[in-house]
This record gives sequence, structure tokens and C-alpha cells, in this order.
Amino acid sequence: MIAYVTVGVDDIALAERFYSAFLPALGYELEEYHGDLSYVPPVQPGQSSVSPDFYVKAPFDGRPAGAGNGTMVAFEARSQSQVRDLHAAALAAGGTDEGQPGFRASYGPNFYVSYLRDPQGNKIALFSSNPDEPGRDG
Repeated sequence: MIAYVTVGVDDIALAERFYSAFLPALGYELEEYHGDLSYVPPVQPGQSSVSPDFYVKAPFDGRPAGAGNGTMVAFEARSQSQVRDLHAAALAAGGTDEGQPGFRASYGPNFYVSYLRDPQGNKIALFSSNPDEPGRDG
């Protein structure tokens, strides 16, 4: 199981505005630690986490952050409407569009997805594959 995912950024305040526009709606809570951002799913006493933590940090080596080509982090939403709403919220919070919400021919018939870039250029996907909603084929 993946324990955590980290993306590098140069502007923590701008990154916080972007990620806080949609991660809390997906159940993540923001914790700040030494100026970095940690978005963590809440854990009930006696239970272990089921989702990875998501960290937003300045690179440890002191050099500028850079988005990896081919690197992407995907967050699962509850529904197609939540994908649309969170995509719009992330754009309003400084993100750039990499693919409007919708179905993609190369994925399964219930995979509804949108793509964004955070202000640093890191690629983010928001998706739902809820089998109770209409699929690509009607």
C-alpha cells in the first residue's frame, strides 16, 4: 500500500490555495508542519489509514521544484458531479486545465475523469468510477 505521495512546490501559499480548494471535500485534513503542507485522511482511534497522505513541500535540496513528465497523482471523488465541482474549484484556486471532466475512450465505461495542473505544474487527476451512475455508453 502506498503510505504517502509528495509533490514539490516553490510557493507554499499558492499551493495551499489550490489543494485546499478540493482535498478537504475528499476527506483530507490539512496539517502544517515546519511550513510544509500535509493533507491526511482522518483516522479513527484503533483504525489504520486506508488512503495515502499527500504532502506538499519545498524540495529538500534547495533547488527549484519541477513537475515530473509523466508523473500524476489521482484523487478519487464520490461522483461525477463532485469531479466537475472540484475541477472548477481547483481552476478557480489557480490551477490550469489539462482535460475537462468527462469520459475517455481509452478507459472503462464508468471512469469519469478530469485533469489539472497545480500552480507549480504538477499533474492532478480527479476521477469517479461509481457504478451507480450512468456510464459512457449510456
